[in-house]
Amino acid sequence: MKYASLAALIAALSFAVPAAAANVARAARPSQTSAPAAVDSGAIEAKPGEAKVAEGKVAEGKSKSAEAKPADGKAVDAKPVDAKPGEAKPADAAAQKGAKPAAQAPAPTTAPSGAVNILPAPAAAPEPPLSRAEALKRANAFFNASPVMTADFVQIGGDGKRSEGRLHVQRAGRVRFEYAQPATMEVVADGAQVAVRDRKLNTQDLYFITQTPLKFLMKDKIDLEKDVTVEDVKVEDLGVTIFIEDKATFGGTSHVRLIFDPKSFKLKQWQVSDPQGYETLISLFNIDQAKIPDAALFKINK
Repeated sequence: MKYASLAALIAALSFAVPAAAANVARAARPSQTSAPAAVDSGAIEAKPGEAKVAEGKVAEGKSKSAEAKPADGKAVDAKPVDAKPGEAKPADAAAQKGAKPAAQAPAPTTAPSGAVNILPAPAAAPEPPLSRAEALKRANAFFNASPVMTADFVQIGGDGKRSEGRLHVQRAGRVRFEYAQPATMEVVADGAQVAVRDRKLNTQDLYFITQTPLKFLMKDKIDLEKDVTVEDVKVEDLGVTIFIEDKATFGGTSHVRLIFDPKSFKLKQWQVSDPQGYETLISLFNIDQAKIPDAALFKINK
C-alpha cells in the first residue's frame, strides 16, 4: 500500500505545469485588268472589207490584236488598256472589303521598354528545427510565466486505471490534486511536506517535498538545465519531449518525461517512472495561469 501511495504521489506531483497576321492577298492587280478593256471577246466588229486583212493576219500566226476601223474608215488599234495604279485601288478596296478580317496576331508578352517586372514573392523558408537549448529555454519560460496554475487532468496509473480531477498550483511548493469520484485519493503539498490521503480508508501518508520526483517544479524560479539532469530532448510534430532523471527520490532513481505542445509550448503531459518501475501518465487540459487558488486548498491536517 505504501508503494502504491508513493506511485500515486509521484504521478500526481509530476506537474509541469500554403498577324501571324494573315496578309490578305491583295486582289492581284488585274493583270492588265483581265483582258483588254476595249476588246470584248473578239474585239470591235470589223467591216466586211477589213475581214480579209484580219483573217490573213490570223492565218500568218501573228498574235497581234485584230485591227478594226471605226465608221470614218480609219484603223483603230485595239491596244490593251493598262490599269493605272490609282485606278486599281477601288478594286483592291472592294476586295478587301469583301474579305473577312484577318486574325490578329497575339500581342507580344514581353514587357514594354522601361516597365518594371513584378516577380512573385518567394515561398517562406521552413523554420529550422528547434535546438535543445531553445527547447529548454521555452520550457523554463512556460513554468516561470506565472507562479499559479489551475488545470483539469486525466491520470492513467501503472495498473491502467483512469482517474481525473482538478489540479491547483501555487509556487513555491504548494500543489493540490483533487480526484473526482469514484477515486478516493487526494494529494496535497503545503510547501514543506506532501500528504497522500485516502478518503475511503481515512489514511494519510506524509513525505518531504525533496523526496518527490518533481520537486524542482515547486521552486520559485525554475531552470531545468541547472535543477535536474536533462538526459535528452526530442522535437517531433506531436510534441517536444524533455527527458529528466532524478536520483534523489524516495526509494531510488525516477525518470520523468515532460511533453510540451510544439506550437504554444504549454505543458500537455508528463510521465513518471518510479524506482519500482510503475509508470503514471498525467494529461492536462484547460490550463489557466491567471487564477489564484484559495490558500486553504494547500492546508495539511496533521
